Amino acid sequence: MKRLILTSSTHTVSDHWVQHLDLKKENKLAFITTPADAEEGDRQWLMDDRDSLVAAGLDVTDYSIENKNAVQLLQDLSSYDIIYVSGGNTFFMLQQSHVSGFFEVVHTLVEEMDKIYVGTSAGSIIAGPQLPEYLLDLGEKNIDDAFLNAAGYGFVNFIVLPHWGSDDFKKRYLEGRLQLMYHAKQFPVLVLTNHQYVKIIDDSIEIIDTTKRN
Repeated sequence: MKRLILTSSTHTVSDHWVQHLDLKKENKLAFITTPADAEEGDRQWLMDDRDSLVAAGLDVTDYSIENKNAVQLLQDLSSYDIIYVSGGNTFFMLQQSHVSGFFEVVHTLVEEMDKIYVGTSAGSIIAGPQLPEYLLDLGEKNIDDAFLNAAGYGFVNFIVLPHWGSDDFKKRYLEGRLQLMYHAKQFPVLVLTNHQYVKIIDDSIEIIDTTKRN
């Protein structure tokens, strides 16, 4: 069974999706920070995301896929119930996924070993069919051109557009990203605010807005 949670921002939704888990059986989470490791400046957002997962009751362990190989990755990560990929630089995460062998290992973990994949921002984007052109703006640095439009993990057939409605990303979207995406060959796009997430179980897809709880 394939299970994924794709978010725009973790700390605003983690208490909502975690409540649907049986924490007595599934509470060990590998917190992969590799996308964030390529980011400069204040990373309080990363700590907020991590802290929210701990507060929700998960046993969180930091992990990097850098300087690892496929054998080591599978050995290390197979002991966790949840594979979490943080926000940050999507291109860097894809590059390191190929260098380390994580690109293949994550499919084994999710599709064969029944691990839950959780992505936020970059971690959600990379779960799609390819890295989108809209990342070619000033928000992504150290981009290797070889990875532009390269295939993502392909767990879903759409591209996540995170942080919709956020003041921090308003100028970036309205003055750059939307223009880059506006063409007939664009993959399906799913827009997520920081208070929404996508729950995927096999071929079932549910978009959940945590501001509209029953």
